[in-house]
Order: sequence, then C-alpha cells, then structure tokens
Amino acid sequence: MKNAILFRVTALMLLAASGCKVETRSPSADSGPAARTVTVARNHHGDFDYYLLNLSWSPEYCHFHRSARECAVRSAFVLHGLWPQNTSGAYPQNCTDARGPANPAEYSDIYPDAGLLEHEWRTHGTCSGLSPDEFFTTARQAAQSITIPPELTGITKQTSMPPEQILGLFTASNPGIPRSSFVLSCGNNYLTAIEVCLDQSLRPTACGEVRSCRANTVRITPP
Repeated sequence: MKNAILFRVTALMLLAASGCKVETRSPSADSGPAARTVTVARNHHGDFDYYLLNLSWSPEYCHFHRSARECAVRSAFVLHGLWPQNTSGAYPQNCTDARGPANPAEYSDIYPDAGLLEHEWRTHGTCSGLSPDEFFTTARQAAQSITIPPELTGITKQTSMPPEQILGLFTASNPGIPRSSFVLSCGNNYLTAIEVCLDQSLRPTACGEVRSCRANTVRITPP
C-alpha cells in the first residue's frame, strides 16, 4: 500500500453533508469541486468519461468533531470515493437500483462502515457499469495507486502553502501522473481534498471541467 493513505472513513464523516460533499469551515467561492452543482440524476450505467478519485483530508473534518472516535486515529488522507465524471463537468448519480456487494466486510479496509459503502455504491457505483465487487476493488486499486507526499503526512502544526505547491508535491511523488490529472479542493482556504482523474482503466487522464482551489494560500490542519 502506498505511503500513508489511511482508510479510516466513517458514515458520520461523509454522510453528514449532502450527497458526497465534504463539510468545510464555511461556504466559500473557493470550495472547489465540492461546490459543483451540475449533475445528471440518472443515465445509462457505464456511460461516463473518466473517474474522479477523491482523497479527503480528514483533519479538516476532525477540526469540527474532535470527540469523534475515528479522529483519535489522526489520519491524513482517506478515501472518500471513486466517482464517474464527464468532461463537461456534469456527473451521473443514482443510475440503477442494483444492490451493493453481498459481503461489505470484504471492503472494510476502505469503507469500515457498511452504510457509507452502500451510499457510495448507490450514488456512484451504480453508474460505473461494474458489479459491486468490481467497483470497490477498482476503488481500492485507485486509492492505493496514489503516493501521498511525505511533506503532508509529516505535518505537526498548521501549515500554509499555495495550491500549486501542494499539487507540485503530488506530481513529484507520483511522476507517472501529469499535473493535468490533479485537482485540489479547499473550503474557506483550508485543504479539504486532493482529487485525481483516471480513465476507466485507472490510467491518468486530464481532468475535464472540474474547478481546482483558487485560493492564493491554503491552510493545512495537522492530523
């Protein structure tokens, strides 16, 4: 498994916000991909251009929920989801009524909470054209393919960096992935996620109309 991607995600963490939006300190024009509103409610499953892999910065969630049990783990980046996306900026959701995996426990390393796993399957997995087991195996492979920069996993106090510097750390740690495949998400100038655009074979591809963080400087809350 690559570096320090820690898969300590819970339903409380990600379902507290509507859909798959990540809770941030306050609404902001610079909230990045979480602010996208153009969606396609239903489409033919498997009919999309690429995947958007979202790895959320868990300390930002734990800033608001310090007593939450999962926050005692002091995780850094965690898997939020693998989302079918279109180059136009639209993205499909809730494509079929197919049931999720028969044994959710097989994916407890990436989704410890079965309710969250079911949410990700229903909202995003049903649009992938894959079976439940294929989808979550693919999500695991995608997350494990990303090397997290040690400069971010080793932070011990709040740090500020320009978005391009953070993205530069990711491209340096992942030389096989071009800059055009990375997107940074922020909320009120705080880091919330790194997103990676991958084709349906999990090869890096250029992101479409996915807005990256526009803040001059991003604050990074330590784990």
